[in-house]
Amino acid sequence: MAAIRKLAEKTTLFGAVSSTPQEMLPSPMNHIARRGYHIDLGVREKALLEEDPALKRFKSYKNNLKRISKVGDVLTIVVVAACAYELYAVTTVRKE
Repeated sequence: MAAIRKLAEKTTLFGAVSSTPQEMLPSPMNHIARRGYHIDLGVREKALLEEDPALKRFKSYKNNLKRISKVGDVLTIVVVAACAYELYAVTTVRKE
């Protein structure tokens, strides 16, 4: 009976998409078992995570990118506002 139900689910359009195997469903117990227990980092891992002075000159430019993105957003808003004003001005001139 279960095999017929699975076949019917897979033949419908949404049944094939919505039916997922039980192994694929997230389960809190599966997550814990897969994750394992917490183990402190070793000496090598701690050394790899420390900041390397040789890489200082290749620092991230994230703050500069955020600033440039904000400037771009402001310029986009200004251009859209100017275009909207021009359209408004043209339509009011034609009405007069």
